[in-house]
Amino acid sequence: MTPAKPKKTIALRFSKKQYVQHGTGLLHHDISALAVSGDDLFVACDETASIERLARDGASGFGQHTHLRLGEFFSLPDGPDGEMDIEGLSISDDLLWVVGSHSLKRERPQRDENGAVVALDRMMEIERSPNRYFLGCVPLVRDKNGRSMLSAEVEGRRAVSIAMKKRSSRLLKWLADDPHLGPFLDIPSKENGFDVEGIAAKGDRVWIGLRGPVLRGHAVILELQFKRTKRGHLKALRIDGRQRYRKHVFDSAGLGVRDLCFDGTDLLVLVGTPLASDGPARVLRWRDAAYDTTSGVIQPDRLQAVVELPYRGDADHPEGMALLPADRGGHKGLLVVYDSPHASRLTSRPPQLLADVFGMP
Repeated sequence: MTPAKPKKTIALRFSKKQYVQHGTGLLHHDISALAVSGDDLFVACDETASIERLARDGASGFGQHTHLRLGEFFSLPDGPDGEMDIEGLSISDDLLWVVGSHSLKRERPQRDENGAVVALDRMMEIERSPNRYFLGCVPLVRDKNGRSMLSAEVEGRRAVSIAMKKRSSRLLKWLADDPHLGPFLDIPSKENGFDVEGIAAKGDRVWIGLRGPVLRGHAVILELQFKRTKRGHLKALRIDGRQRYRKHVFDSAGLGVRDLCFDGTDLLVLVGTPLASDGPARVLRWRDAAYDTTSGVIQPDRLQAVVELPYRGDADHPEGMALLPADRGGHKGLLVVYDSPHASRLTSRPPQLLADVFGMP
């Protein structure tokens, strides 16, 4: 397919008065996930433990930024300010679902005044960030102005997550003996290690996309169905024999999953390079994914490439997507944000990120 040209570009505007900086970086430089609720857009930075809510601001984009700290709703193992590496957001039945990457991180071989030996030594360091093990949901409510707000509890529904510890989570425990995925749990991300990117929910069913591992050119999507325990955690039901998940595998031409979102009963799957490098990216449509009730390899005729996304080498790697409501003509748009956004997409005064909207066939 020929790379598509965006139908339009819109601005995501962030407030200086809100939290816009993490470490030495700026929040709007590292947007990794997004989800739409009416005229509200929820986005997440992969360097923080927060959700950012924006409101539709005419046809030009979204603004009226509000910073929402997940530490106000959950006890996070690395504290309320520990990096979560949020890689997926999804909204279903007035619940905002959030997932962290669950991945390990190897230090980059950065040279310093001591030269190559120190750079090599840095590569031995593998970092484990406990907040990355997050998977949970928060109820949404409407305020008097019709804006979507997060709530700890409403009408018997509570903010709830899977159980997490400093070195693991329930999800990794459920996968530990998996013959396909278990061997990759201790391998860092971007090295074909286990790396969650993307979540899509329908009711109590949740689909999780894996950037890695990619298995003989095939990407993996996990499906889980949750119940809430008396102790206030999410627990996956046994939905595939004794397994607490279904495993859907498809020929991705060596690409990993970067994001997921539903369009009716079809699941849109953004795929891109699984490694720390550049490469092609496209959106696939998995037809009637919501009706699949068994694990296995997805038949090729169930998958259709719908948008080939452009990329710019070292910049603009497609990272997150959300389906926008249909316009007056009945046409839906696909909102896409990028990892390592090109400098032309960014301004600091005011803090602003330009995102692309592609037409959906």
